[in-house]
Amino acid sequence: MDKVTIDKVIRELDISKSYFYKLINTGSIKVPKSSTGRYLWDKTTVEKLKSFLGKNSTSEVEEEALLISKLGLKQSFINNRRYLGNKYSLSDFIRKTVEENCKGINIVADVFSGTGAVSNTFKDKMLITNDLLYSNYISNYAWFGYEDYSSKKIIQMIYDYNRVKTNENNYMRKNFSDTFFGADDCSKIGYIREDIERKYKNKKINFKEYTILITSLLYATDKIANTVGHYDAYRKNTAFEKNLILNLLLPEKNINKNNICFNRDANEIISNIKCDLLYLDPPYNSRQYCDAYHLLENIARWNKPEVYGVAKKIDRSSLKSEYCKINATKSFEKLIENTNTKYILLSYNNMSDKGNDRSNAKISDSDILRILNKKGKVRIFETDHKSFSTGKSTIKGNKERLFLCEIDNSFKNKIDVPCPFNYTGGKFKLLNQMKPYFKETKIFLDLFAGGGNVGINSNSSKVIFNDSNEKLIDLIKYIKKNNTEELLKKLDKIIEKYDLSNTSLYGYSYYGCNSSNGLAKFNKEKFLKVREDYNQSALLGKIDYALLYILIVFSFNNQIRFNSKGEFNLPVGKRDFNFKMRNKLTLFSEELKGKDIQFMKDDFRNISFETLDPNTLIYCDPPYLITNASYNENGMWTDSDERDLLEFLDKANDQGFKFALSNVLESKNRKNTILKQWIKNKGYYCNYLNKNYSNSSYHRKNKDSISKEVLVTNYEV
Repeated sequence: MDKVTIDKVIRELDISKSYFYKLINTGSIKVPKSSTGRYLWDKTTVEKLKSFLGKNSTSEVEEEALLISKLGLKQSFINNRRYLGNKYSLSDFIRKTVEENCKGINIVADVFSGTGAVSNTFKDKMLITNDLLYSNYISNYAWFGYEDYSSKKIIQMIYDYNRVKTNENNYMRKNFSDTFFGADDCSKIGYIREDIERKYKNKKINFKEYTILITSLLYATDKIANTVGHYDAYRKNTAFEKNLILNLLLPEKNINKNNICFNRDANEIISNIKCDLLYLDPPYNSRQYCDAYHLLENIARWNKPEVYGVAKKIDRSSLKSEYCKINATKSFEKLIENTNTKYILLSYNNMSDKGNDRSNAKISDSDILRILNKKGKVRIFETDHKSFSTGKSTIKGNKERLFLCEIDNSFKNKIDVPCPFNYTGGKFKLLNQMKPYFKETKIFLDLFAGGGNVGINSNSSKVIFNDSNEKLIDLIKYIKKNNTEELLKKLDKIIEKYDLSNTSLYGYSYYGCNSSNGLAKFNKEKFLKVREDYNQSALLGKIDYALLYILIVFSFNNQIRFNSKGEFNLPVGKRDFNFKMRNKLTLFSEELKGKDIQFMKDDFRNISFETLDPNTLIYCDPPYLITNASYNENGMWTDSDERDLLEFLDKANDQGFKFALSNVLESKNRKNTILKQWIKNKGYYCNYLNKNYSNSSYHRKNKDSISKEVLVTNYEV
């Protein structure tokens, strides 16, 4: 090929021009452009195309293209929606900055994802997306969600929806007629949205198809809206000349199967996210996105609430972003403190003092640099960018900046991994106080491991999990040996089989409740069926650990408890396998797989010191003698047990082992005189902790004025 042209390219590849441009528009292939915007064809590009086509069959796509053409449909892509602050035009700049300055980027988290323009730039990676607006979450799931879908079904439904003619007096027509849309278009929007909802509830479409159809409707609705690009107000005295026509959305199917989409406040989920690149594009000013896109949010949620005011807005109090308020800097600082990533990439323009008051940036450059510099080295990259303006401001010299922070691991604290279920007495909230007291070397023995909160966060090269609760140890062992993705799929299938709630996908409103009231009413009968099936199987000696985990997750307070017959006997709880629990399990599972772990199920009295490596730190978190908990009901831990454990630790001390013992000296006007006398007689070190679980310890001089939560060691720290 002497002179490479598009016609020669498609002839050599034996594909149609329409399919070729589809590959470009979807980002499946990257074709360089000249300064004038023309594609630059060369042999390298052709070879990349050949490689791509070798891995992807064209037959299905070509068949789809013929059907689309036959039905006279048009296709939309992720960049075909207007959105305040949209970074699509900056995506090449962002990608180039990352490629040239970051190493080892496999997981990208975009926690202010909006419509997903930047996430789309990194769709060759594993993606974690999040947005506070449900309409954006729906769109992100449509483009990046891991679930498969039927293209033919989507094509046919979009074709059918475009043929609909209706003037029914539905929710949309009653509330929005001749405001943002004409009356008949309102009727059509309402009809289509109701039909999508009905088909989903009747399981005619899956959640991926559900989100694709809603996103297509949102794109079409936005395209004909009688606005200036947002829904703070509509234009008056204008003719409604555009008619609602839905374009096709056919997201790629060969995306990363580990992608996760969230619909939460970024600050609430950040501590549960582990990634290589954390991309941040928070709101810059006081303009709340929920005000600008309330109507699309209303259509996406479809709760049909009462609307008010000239702009017909819904109640948006729960959707207000802290980043648009006076405490934006404080929220940003908290977010950065809780990140667990290699790199932070922050988009933020230089609008600190250029627009009107509403347009001015909420976080100053000095605060951005101060906060990011606490985490590592910061560099700034910038490019010219046309900013959004309401027409009331003249803005010149506007720059979009990228603040790139490479995390300095020399002072970065390791993010602690929590247990994925709530085991009574777990020490996760005390870890920051306890870990400085641990003199770890080679092996960490968690003698009363429970949920494993302490052992999983050990810095030792080997960890021994021991507990006399065999089911508990076997459950943790089960999580370690099973592939995380496959385990999550198995749990999802159980949830689907028993028709339990799934708020990570559908939210609380789908089940007619909120987070405060919880899901107990909806799940109760289904939960009891799960419990019955598990117990019956367990009595026959067949333990289904995936089923057991689901029981724990859906039980009261996410706890684990068995009766004397070995039956799981907790009632249903308020929560389900939500995003928080899902991420806890993911982090815990991956941390287990990355550690050398030995599992034991012995009573501590049966453990021989001869079998232990001399470089073993023995950590004990036994049932507390003077407290009441599910594991210590009916005197399960007695004075005799307490003395036996203290004798065990004395023997460990005599043989040169280091130990650390968690316990309480006093609680609710009760005193553990056995423990107090033992510490005094043996001269062990009593390190006082804050029982309220804050990140500070009390000084010894104040020990008599507090409830005595302690960590006893046979060595001085």
